[in-house]
Amino acid sequence: MIAYERTDIRQKLLTGGNCRLANVRSKFGIELFIPKFNYDNLEKFELIGLTKWLLIQRNERKPEDFRELGCAQCIHGESLGFDFSMAFQPIVDLRKGQIFAQEALARGLSGESAGTVFEQVDEHNLYRFDQTCRVKAIELASRFPSTSLISINFMPRAVYRPELCIRTTLAAAKEYSVDVSRIMFEVTEGEKVDDSSHLQSIINYYKSQGFKTAIDDFGAGFSGLNMLAEFLPDLVKLDMALIRNIHSSRSRKAIVKGVATMCHELDIGLIAEGIETVEEKETLLELGIYLQQGYLYSKPVFERFANEAEISEFKK
Repeated sequence: MIAYERTDIRQKLLTGGNCRLANVRSKFGIELFIPKFNYDNLEKFELIGLTKWLLIQRNERKPEDFRELGCAQCIHGESLGFDFSMAFQPIVDLRKGQIFAQEALARGLSGESAGTVFEQVDEHNLYRFDQTCRVKAIELASRFPSTSLISINFMPRAVYRPELCIRTTLAAAKEYSVDVSRIMFEVTEGEKVDDSSHLQSIINYYKSQGFKTAIDDFGAGFSGLNMLAEFLPDLVKLDMALIRNIHSSRSRKAIVKGVATMCHELDIGLIAEGIETVEEKETLLELGIYLQQGYLYSKPVFERFANEAEISEFKK
């Protein structure tokens, strides 16, 4: 946390809006939450006379279920009170004719849909669920001989402080002999992020530890370009709504071509997801997008990796 002078805080409120403040003079801290500053009453605004304040980010608060977790607690859902498993869907590299990454997707113990798992997740167990997903994905992936990336979706709201919340992931990678450079964390553009600086700190820290980062479902929300400009991930995954019938849509072609140009200029890899037809595949190739994912290549495979021999499109 950073201490600010009283005048600095006043200016931040005038120009920034949402803040959470704590009085550092108090042993326990007195929180003042200002959800929205009324710009029509600037003359009436005044901070109480304290010499210094601490600006506290909203996501700096621990999740209510936060605690240190070990691999053994996560691997069978012990920390959650319910268990689940994973399926993997490949992301293919059509230029090299090989699998680029395997995306881990939550499934029930008998392969039931992700919905049956997520209906058991709420704010009370979100952190433990996020941590358990990571351990399960890494443990399952370690069973198969592969050098492809392991793509894991993470939830920014479940990350209290990146340097603390990554410990279980690092322990799992070490225990199951998975190099951290093979692990890619995806955050969806549609994920509700109240504090962009918090998400920025997560992405920066993950990169510093050798992990890959990606924005998923790019184009599905309203903050995509802002996220791209602020976070500069290693990869971007185009939302399937932009891909569907792209071969017959002038507008989709133009948008995807523009995104491809931006990513090239920013040295960001681009993945198209949701490909279902050969026409979509060929159009994306014409636009220079070689990393692709979708049912055309493989549906998610329960508790194992699809391999190159199973993907018929590699043979065409």
